[in-house]
Amino acid sequence: MKTTFLTLLIALLILSTSSFAQTSYRSIDIIIDNIQSNDGTLRIGLYKSEESFLKKTYKSINVKAQKESVEVFFKDVEEGEYAISLYHDKDDNQKMNTFFKIPTEPYGVSNNAKGRFGPPKWEDAKFEVSDNKVTQRIML
Repeated sequence: MKTTFLTLLIALLILSTSSFAQTSYRSIDIIIDNIQSNDGTLRIGLYKSEESFLKKTYKSINVKAQKESVEVFFKDVEEGEYAISLYHDKDDNQKMNTFFKIPTEPYGVSNNAKGRFGPPKWEDAKFEVSDNKVTQRIML
């Protein structure tokens, strides 16, 4: 009886350890190039679905602008499809300035997707996270 209980306990520990190991997290490395000034803040949003894209971020990072290039990371990201959008909030008013709904502050999207008569589409901006580290290089 003792041996059976001990065997069962060891089996449960092995199973729980292996199922825990399957939920591993990744990181997304974002390199932002062509930053024109040190003024303001870069506001970066990570999106997890087409429905939330450009509406509600899954995670976000704000970082002080640095002329030329900045590198930031989203950590603890599960496998799946994601997209990134960002803008250079030059005047730190916490919103993207527009003129007749056209952005007047520099912005970028993952895969350097471009919109045509509107914002970029999820299909053009999405990318797969399956490796331990994924890199996205975005030009402003």
